[in-house]
Amino acid sequence: MLSRKGLIPDDYLLTRLAEGVLQPKFYKAKPRKARFVAKNGTCNVAHTNIREQGRFLQDVFTTLVDLKWLHTLIIFTMSFLCSWLLFGMIWWLIAFAHGDLDQGEDGFVPCVTDIHSFSSAFLFSIEVQVTIGFGGRMVTEECVSAIIVLIVQNIVGLLINAIMLGCIFMKTAQANRRAETLIFSKHAVISVRNNKLCFMIRIGDLRKSMIISATVRLQVVRRSTTKEGEVVPLDQIDIHMDNPVGTNGVFLVSPLIICHVIDKDSPLYELSAFDLQHDDVEVIAVLEGVVETTGITTQARTSYVSEEILWGQRFVPTVSEEDGMYAVDYSKFGNTMKVPTPYCSAMKLDEIGGIARFKVNEGVTLRATVKKRRRSAVVRKSRMEPEQSDNP
Repeated sequence: MLSRKGLIPDDYLLTRLAEGVLQPKFYKAKPRKARFVAKNGTCNVAHTNIREQGRFLQDVFTTLVDLKWLHTLIIFTMSFLCSWLLFGMIWWLIAFAHGDLDQGEDGFVPCVTDIHSFSSAFLFSIEVQVTIGFGGRMVTEECVSAIIVLIVQNIVGLLINAIMLGCIFMKTAQANRRAETLIFSKHAVISVRNNKLCFMIRIGDLRKSMIISATVRLQVVRRSTTKEGEVVPLDQIDIHMDNPVGTNGVFLVSPLIICHVIDKDSPLYELSAFDLQHDDVEVIAVLEGVVETTGITTQARTSYVSEEILWGQRFVPTVSEEDGMYAVDYSKFGNTMKVPTPYCSAMKLDEIGGIARFKVNEGVTLRATVKKRRRSAVVRKSRMEPEQSDNP
């Protein structure tokens, strides 16, 4: 990986960069359910009891691309060896049927010259399929069957080359390789932004080559129950995002903070800081775009469970201007700082009049506390003065 090659520090997490910030605990956390999407983007889903296995053979090319490298290389090697052996056997049978193996008469014209055993027939099969042509063996016009087999083997060889080389190329140019340099913050944060309670994550791209038409989608995965009593174990709910550049796509040149305003249409509307520690909530982030250099669509994924969502934090800036250029400090990519944030839900904030009303109430409470402390200090000071006058 990049960290092993020294391109980025070891304390970074590819596709997830952040410091481990402790979240205040309201009580001892209970064991969590299994997450739907892992931090590295793999889906934690096992497909079992698939009865129609033949459907995978109907799409052989995709099945080959999805296989592991070891299995692909074994199939690559065996496909050529088996075809060489098969046609080698056919060439030997043609030579045996025509009497080419024990030719002794002068003027005898064989179907294929210089074939005396199965080994020579196998070598001729390799020469035909890979178009080597050492010059010692060749097909004559004596046997029509030999000419037909020559044409068929050439066609089969081209098909095997096209399929296997295409499979190897697709495996080496898979889009998930490009996704290794698309990074997400390790933690998500919830804090006040523009007088609204917001859910935020940070994304970035380590390469200079851009991701064209990049889009970001967020989904909440939770267990829910319908009005009819149906239990949905993995209910996927899309959540709206406030795009930082104001368009459908993001211009991912420098790290961006993706913001979701928690309003009445948000699935996080009734979520408070206490509920965040109690409920099993998982937010999935999906970044999609077209790789500029190859034109292949790539996708990077991650997820945030309750323990990875920090309440009352916000991301620190990573971009600064140096010598007429903008510099990105990736050591601060996942760093957060504490900010004043109400612990109640967005629904509760709307009930009391919004974040502005909350700030007013907070200021009144703070001023009353300061006045009370000053009054107590004055009383203590007035009590101490008579005691000092009585003691000469």
